[in-house]
Amino acid sequence: MKPETKNLIFVILAIIGGIVVLGWTLKIAFKLVGIAIVLGLAVLAYIFIQNMVGKGR
Repeated sequence: MKPETKNLIFVILAIIGGIVVLGWTLKIAFKLVGIAIVLGLAVLAYIFIQNMVGKGR
């Protein structure tokens, strides 16, 4: 096998590996963003309810 062929195979495998790692990273990031949005909405709802109860007294 020629050195150029070995380099080409290495580059192709590196690109495929990078795409796979990027896919996993984005998948985890979007899950964390979803959790953060849900937690943020829960905190806003809690603050809103506390303000409503506080004003009602």
